[in-house]
Amino acid sequence: MERRFQAKTTRNEKVFNCLHPKPNAIFRLICFPWAGGNSLYFANWGQKIYDLLEVYSVRFAGRESRLEEPFATDIYEIVDEIACALVPMAQDKPFAFFGHSMGSYVAFLTALHLKEKYNMEPVHFFVSSATPPYSKALIQIPNIDELSEEQIKRYLIDFGGTPKNLIDHKELFQQFFPIILADLKVIRKFSFDTPSKAVLSCDLTGFVGSEDLTKDMEAWKIVTSGTFDLHVLPGNHFHLMEPDNENFIRNYITKCLELSSLANF
Repeated sequence: MERRFQAKTTRNEKVFNCLHPKPNAIFRLICFPWAGGNSLYFANWGQKIYDLLEVYSVRFAGRESRLEEPFATDIYEIVDEIACALVPMAQDKPFAFFGHSMGSYVAFLTALHLKEKYNMEPVHFFVSSATPPYSKALIQIPNIDELSEEQIKRYLIDFGGTPKNLIDHKELFQQFFPIILADLKVIRKFSFDTPSKAVLSCDLTGFVGSEDLTKDMEAWKIVTSGTFDLHVLPGNHFHLMEPDNENFIRNYITKCLELSSLANF
């Protein structure tokens, strides 16, 4: 029994980064990073968010403490791993999902997997800067294998949000390049048909930048029978990194979950 518990704990710590544990928190907020991202940005939210929430950030294979592991080649491979690690944690406390860009797709499929296989789902799904995968407005990712490194750099700059100093810094970019390459290939392979009916029942909130290339965020509302809200914030694809926007998003998440706890009291 003790060995089994230790194995679960180790697996959870591998997949999730919780920099600021809050044992008395009411909810767990599971955050899903963008393509090329790591777990640190969202893990740091744990220090800035109210004690109501304990923040866990997903740590994908091939980066940080998982540097020696091969990158995932399929989004469902990522989802299976996350769901397997999340199920033991989801037994004692309600949880919510926040995904940005590629992280929104991983979060959506994870929620769907949990619903179908375990009959559990997040109390709220927060989606940021991700055109629904079934929308005609979805921007097609080019075949990365046919592009030069300079063309990929231009693609990242045009999409918005990748810091120019990262693109221009040769050593940093060489570290970042294999990660973004692997993630873009995963997203390019992913497709999802328009659902004929709601596949989730949780409330869903979208965030998008006013200058974001992401379009048709409203189309997310068809995936759930719960409520849907959309907030357009100043900025580009990485609008959430603007301090005012980041504070707004964190406070909004907290308020939504506070109301959810009151409704279920």
